[in-house]
Amino acid sequence: MADAPQDVAHGVTPHLVEAEIGHARPNSVHNPRSNMNNAVGRAPIEEMLEAGVNVGLGNDGFSMNMMQEMKAAYLLHKLALADPRAIPADLVLNMAFQQNAHIIDAVFRPFAPTFPPVGELSVGAAADIVLLDYLPPTPLSSGNFPWHLIFGMDAHHVNSTMVAGRWLMRNRQLLIIDEARIHARARELSEALWKRM
Repeated sequence: MADAPQDVAHGVTPHLVEAEIGHARPNSVHNPRSNMNNAVGRAPIEEMLEAGVNVGLGNDGFSMNMMQEMKAAYLLHKLALADPRAIPADLVLNMAFQQNAHIIDAVFRPFAPTFPPVGELSVGAAADIVLLDYLPPTPLSSGNFPWHLIFGMDAHHVNSTMVAGRWLMRNRQLLIIDEARIHARARELSEALWKRM
C-alpha cells in the first residue's frame, strides 16, 4: 500500500502524521475549530505541506460555515506559532479550494471514474457554484481577495448555490428541502435527546 495515497483524518498527532507521510501523497483534512473545541491539538500544516501531504480544510461537523473555518485556520497557527506570517491567507484558500478538490478527486475517483472534475470552472466540470451578495468596504481585487473572503465575507452573504449544475438555493430560498419542517423535526428530536441525557 506504500504506493497508494493514504488519508490522515485530523493530523494532530505528530507521530501518526510522520508515519503516514511515509506513504505516497497522503491526504489530510484540517478541522481547526473542531480541534480547538475538543482540545486535541493543532495540525502542523506547514510541515505537512512541505512533506508532500495534500492538506484540505474541513469542519468535522462542527458547523457548516466554511468561511468561519477559513478564518480559524488563518488565525490558529499565528497564535500557536507566535508568528503573524504563519499560514498566509492565500494558503488557506488553496487548502479550501484546490487541495479539497484534489482530495475529493483522489478519494472518490477510483469509485466513480466518470464523475466530472471538481474545484474548477470549466467545460465538463461539476458546476458547483456559490453566489454571494457582498458589498466590499474597500476595493476588491485578485490581490486582496483572500483577505476579503476570510475577514469580510461570511455565510450570511450567500445568495444562491448550485451543485452539479442544479440550483439548490436561489435568492436565499431553498429549493429542494422544506427548511421549516426540518427545523421543527430537529427541535423535536433534540428535546427527546436531552431528556435521555
